[in-house]
Amino acid sequence: MTANLSSELIIAAAQINPIVGDVEGNIARVRDVRAEAAGKGTHLIAFPELFIAGYPPEDLVLKPAFQTACRDAVEAFAKETADGGPGVLIGTPWLEDDRLYNSYALLDGGERKAVRHKVELPNYGPFDEKRVFEPGPLPGPVNFRGIRLGIPICEDIWTDEVPECLMETGAEILIVPNGSPYWRGKWDERLNVVVARVTETDLPILYVNQMCGQDELVFEGASFALNGDRSLAMQCPAFEEMLAITTWQRQADETWRCVDAPIHALTADVDETDYCACMLGLRDYVNKNGFKSVVLGLSGGIDSAICAAIAVDALGSERVRTIMMPYEYTSSASLRDAEACAAALGVRYETVPVHAPVEGFMDALKPLFNGAEPDITEENIQSRVRGTLLMAVSNKFGPMVVTTGNKSENSVGYATLYGDMNGGFNPIKDVYKTEVYRLARWRNQNVPKGALGPGGEVIPASIIQKAPSAELRPDQTDQDSLPDYDVLDDILFCLVENEMPASEIVARGHDVETVKKVERMLYIAEYKRRQAAPGVKISKKNFGRDRRYPITNKFRDPAA
Repeated sequence: MTANLSSELIIAAAQINPIVGDVEGNIARVRDVRAEAAGKGTHLIAFPELFIAGYPPEDLVLKPAFQTACRDAVEAFAKETADGGPGVLIGTPWLEDDRLYNSYALLDGGERKAVRHKVELPNYGPFDEKRVFEPGPLPGPVNFRGIRLGIPICEDIWTDEVPECLMETGAEILIVPNGSPYWRGKWDERLNVVVARVTETDLPILYVNQMCGQDELVFEGASFALNGDRSLAMQCPAFEEMLAITTWQRQADETWRCVDAPIHALTADVDETDYCACMLGLRDYVNKNGFKSVVLGLSGGIDSAICAAIAVDALGSERVRTIMMPYEYTSSASLRDAEACAAALGVRYETVPVHAPVEGFMDALKPLFNGAEPDITEENIQSRVRGTLLMAVSNKFGPMVVTTGNKSENSVGYATLYGDMNGGFNPIKDVYKTEVYRLARWRNQNVPKGALGPGGEVIPASIIQKAPSAELRPDQTDQDSLPDYDVLDDILFCLVENEMPASEIVARGHDVETVKKVERMLYIAEYKRRQAAPGVKISKKNFGRDRRYPITNKFRDPAA
């Protein structure tokens, strides 16, 4: 039997990295963390939302065998808590009366003491929980060794109904398990929400978020706690796993206050957090899917250079292979820049000329193209030959191909299907071109925490300074086909992130014909984006999860 607690409660917030579908592995992590927490005198451990399943499990959670595996794991682990050690709060899918819930279970004293179900199911942006879960009833608190704990689950605190219900039914502390993904500005959003709930309920809140990359989503952790007077009581770092030990004491007025907990500073530098998100997303995608290494084409341009830097920081230089694939339009400057970048990063660098295979395609097509003038077709053949070579190296030796197109190019279709779009994952898929330059400058002056790459200038200044070019024809620059990237990215941000009417974009000072051109390019490139590799989400609206447009689409903004 575990004794009741009266004046002090020690809670461990487990900001831990799960793997979706790895029920046995996730339970093993719970077991290890519980053993560590027990050694620190912890009474209770709180894990993130759906930790047993991994978050988000998407349609995997509809599979009956998976539901059974998760429940069996919870029930079996509950018996292990009979040892008198810490109790465990754990997220799991839960089937009850033929209704599937996103739930949180209290395990203590050798049994499952209670289960509470998520009420508010998010159905926007990257979330579609209404598709797979049923909403639970308004919950009351659970009794943990004499203390009444409210456990609103993630979205349950984004409105006031669930916290208010818990307060009115006697909750003393709110513990909030989360699977809250990163995007720019998310920290302030979360903090404002929690401050509002503390203000309304006068209850302290412990906010526990997972830390991992899961396909396109990155969860950066940054778990925190606020006391009932809204003072910051605990702050975990972002982009790091942590078991945060928090000590809570009952006050003279019977309220609870966190009196001892770690507080780590969070950076306000957006470039740093974006870079760390790209790094974590790539690392977890590669490692969780079992790839030993990655390969990418290193062209001497800014996009492949920043991707190479992210890959080295995420995986280490020994796991990154780069290949330069020159053709007759490849400049000597690009050859020098690619080699210098590879040397600065310490990666394997090889040169594979593509003249022979490109000319082989041209010769094979000559009877079909007889009399036709050269155009973008010949440019795309160069790109597709390079994509084929990278995929051949992947097939032969096993490294995953990192694809390197930025959000500006993905937006307007300035990329070649089955060519430079080839690959398994894209760390800069949600990064506009102007942001790529910012990240490159930032990385040359900083080494992100946890990075495995070197310090100093890892992206040669000459790469940052030269005009961007695909080098698929003589003297080509990107601006032959596109507006200046400062102009293009501002228009795209208005169209994609803000869904602004064309008239408002023109009112910002943009040329009406340019706005119309960019809007058209954005719409007609949808078919390419549907076939693109997954990549890290860092903005509030990425392509895929957040912005789902029809491929067949005749609408154009009449205001343009």
